[in-house]
Amino acid sequence: MADGAPAAVLSFVNMALSRFWTFILLLSITYVLVMLAAGRQYSLGSLVNGRQGEPLVVAELDTTAIPDTGLLGAIRANGPVVEGDTTYTISKSGTLVKSVGTQPADGLFATCRNTITDLWLPLIGYLTFFCGLLNLLIDSRAMEKVARFLSPVFHRVFPELRRDHPAYGLMTMNFAANFLGLDSAATPFGLKAMESMQEDNPQKDRATNSQIMFLCLHAAGLTLLPTSIIGYRAAQGAANPADIMIPCIITSFVGTLVALFLVAAKQRINLFNLPVMLAVLGVSALIGGLMAYISGLAGVSKFHFTDNLSNGMLLVIIALIVGYAFLVERYFTEKGTNMFDSFVHGAKDGFTTGLRVLPYMLAMLAALSIFRNSGLMGIVMDGLGWAMALFGVDKQVIDAIPVALMRPFSAGGSRGFMLDAMKTYGADSLTGQLSCLFQGAAETTFYVVALYFGSVNVKDSRYTLGIMLLADLACVITAVFVCKLYF
Repeated sequence: MADGAPAAVLSFVNMALSRFWTFILLLSITYVLVMLAAGRQYSLGSLVNGRQGEPLVVAELDTTAIPDTGLLGAIRANGPVVEGDTTYTISKSGTLVKSVGTQPADGLFATCRNTITDLWLPLIGYLTFFCGLLNLLIDSRAMEKVARFLSPVFHRVFPELRRDHPAYGLMTMNFAANFLGLDSAATPFGLKAMESMQEDNPQKDRATNSQIMFLCLHAAGLTLLPTSIIGYRAAQGAANPADIMIPCIITSFVGTLVALFLVAAKQRINLFNLPVMLAVLGVSALIGGLMAYISGLAGVSKFHFTDNLSNGMLLVIIALIVGYAFLVERYFTEKGTNMFDSFVHGAKDGFTTGLRVLPYMLAMLAALSIFRNSGLMGIVMDGLGWAMALFGVDKQVIDAIPVALMRPFSAGGSRGFMLDAMKTYGADSLTGQLSCLFQGAAETTFYVVALYFGSVNVKDSRYTLGIMLLADLACVITAVFVCKLYF
């Protein structure tokens, strides 16, 4: 859609994330209240106070008001009785409790608490440390050199940025961390890149073309070493946990190219020039060479190599930053500071960045918690599965779709679906392998949009969300084809 489109249509697109957040809250709460009134929802307590994986209570009976059946005797003698996905137990207050299945996500209060303890506090730690390192890069003038080196390629992909823009170096660090599967390290670099580009933004509440291009490429998540996915497969007893690596690389690479060309087409950027084509071919050659080497490794050796490569590269990057800063320590002296003070100053900036992103994280994750626990998410997934079955889609593919659907909304939720798929169907089944690909080759799209644009107070994300979802779809389609061909 062109920027000159009718205002009403453009406004709808620009507010997509806000509308999504509003609608899932209102629809989820309305739906669960209707179910309660109709007698199909037993309690609202699970939506507010429940924990993921807890038995989902659907009925309670006073044991003194019902006959002493064999069921009551069995529970009193041996504990909870399980019949399929239904569990019967006696509570401390003496009531017979019937539970069916488990709660799909933490309740509202648990989500708010866990967002602070499990997501935000660790993020604060990552931001504090890596923003300290970033400040060393800036004060040592290394970022200027990186920006000049990359400008022939980056200036053609981000034509609105000047050739020596510091965001080039920050984006490079972000892409490199994603490439190595180091999501925790990638986030601080990405947030600082957004802040750097925001300084040149003439409309502070509207995303620039460069911010959109960067975020779409970041979310596409080109990954060489999906170490966490390999670890999950190993824990689930996969015969060769690292066999998912090459399909994951191919899938994420296709998603990245789709994001790149879609944004370039929207922004009318000509990518068919020598520097960009050489960069794409260079990355392709690097991926191909490493894939060839890794394919020659077997079993534990493959996992051991990939784990050491990703973490070793992180340590090397840290050593290079500190080592280079030490070699040019005179720059720090000229500014009246030293390396340690420079690190601390940058670390403080990382802490304040963390404070800014918390409300956006909390708002999105709380809404998704209610959406999942209300049952609407399950209805959407079941409906899509039914529709896909009509078109003859393989049942094993349909069984993995919940991971693909949940991934744009919640990493934790999609991870739970992935682990459940491997446990139910087997880590080496097509469903188990596809679930791992969906988890490893895509991003938590809505969360990323809220986090990154929220960190710089951008309210108008323009067409970012649509292109990111299209890249996610490309990853899903590619994953199915690659999985069928590779395995």
